[in-house]
Amino acid sequence: MKRCLSCSTRHESLTSTCPSCGFAPAIVDGFEAYAQLLANEEAGGFKQEYFSRLADLEEGNFWFRSRNNLIVWAIANYCKNFQSFFEIGCGTGYVLCGVAKRFPHAVLSGGEIYSAGLRLAAARLATAHFIQVDARHIPFASEFDVIGAFDVLEHIREDEEVLAQMYQALKPAGFLILTVPQHAWLWSPVDEYACHVRRYAATDLRRKVTAAGFSVVRCTSFVTTLLPAMMVSRFSKKRDAGKECDAMAELSLPAWLNTLFSKLLGAELALIRMGANLPIGGSILLVARRI
Repeated sequence: MKRCLSCSTRHESLTSTCPSCGFAPAIVDGFEAYAQLLANEEAGGFKQEYFSRLADLEEGNFWFRSRNNLIVWAIANYCKNFQSFFEIGCGTGYVLCGVAKRFPHAVLSGGEIYSAGLRLAAARLATAHFIQVDARHIPFASEFDVIGAFDVLEHIREDEEVLAQMYQALKPAGFLILTVPQHAWLWSPVDEYACHVRRYAATDLRRKVTAAGFSVVRCTSFVTTLLPAMMVSRFSKKRDAGKECDAMAELSLPAWLNTLFSKLLGAELALIRMGANLPIGGSILLVARRI
């Protein structure tokens, strides 16, 4: 169902106009816009010029490909027989493309605050429905079987508010899948460049997800094998504080190193599939269910 952001009335999701108060989203760049004042701004969460650079990197980069493999596996393993999937902070649509390829039956939707990302996502995946939306104000109630947010929460100060909104937008017994960066001691200028607000501890993430009403099904670290390389890279950037930092540089690797890192993360996924919960790593995967 849709949830009117003006009067909170719930109504059928086939129409965007609220039958009670007449509120309807604006159309910005061809997309329904529920937070139109933020559609073309940089409100601290992300720099819009990142999107075109990300789109060029994602398909061949070890990190994005490995994370997609993990996400798709988690959906297949935990979200049996799901029909609808909504990605919050869908960016350029790379994750949604992976989900669409693996689950062609699913009805896919993507929400992104910035029009620059939506334009790239819609060009990549014409079969999905995209809206411009602020994750702190999601215009749905009991609508989706699965909601995902992949490296999104760390950009938003009001992360607990976002989790509550996701809970409301999920159907009863629906699933939430999250990935976030881990370990505050890895904080560096890379995080500042990427407009992160925080890096998570697993205990803190679990607490916030549980407080929002979810039951945690699985929580594991990943990017464990690459943690030493991350430490060297991040600590060296701390020493160079004050110099211009480009977070994308970490993702632009020689082909042989990109291949090696892909194989290492592939081995991690094999362990996770077998039930291992890795205790440390650059990121966290969490799967939870709406109670």
